[in-house]
Formats: sequence, structure tokens, C-alpha cells
Amino acid sequence: MRVSTKGQVTIPQYIREKLGIAPNSEVDFVEDGDRVYLLRKSGSGSEKTFRALRGIATVKMTTDEIMAMTRGKA
Repeated sequence: MRVSTKGQVTIPQYIREKLGIAPNSEVDFVEDGDRVYLLRKSGSGSEKTFRALRGIATVKMTTDEIMAMTRGKA
């Protein structure tokens, strides 16, 4: 694997899949002597966002009412 001029590397797909690293996921680098380990931060990316928003909706509208409102027909 080569490091780009910007210091970037591509994480192989099988590793991304195994660790659950998706676009916008956050990772940490841990140094141990002359080795560096890549760790996925728990609850990173969209998973953290959705978890924070879960259960906070208070509007009691039907799907048809929401669709009409978002389409400007309310």
C-alpha cells in the first residue's frame, strides 16, 4: 500500500466491511512502538446521529399529511 502525497491511504474493502467502517465513519490511530493500529470509534458516523434522534419526534401527523406539507400542499 502506498501513502499519497496528502498522507492518505485506502483501507481495503474487506477490512472496512469487517470493522463496519462506512463513509463518514470515525477511526482512531493507536501507536504501539513502531506499529500503528486502526480502530473504529464506537457509534461513529450516521449511527451516532440516528441514535441521538431516535424517539424525539412529537408531531402526530399521518404520512399523507406530512407528504402534503413537504410538497407545499398544506
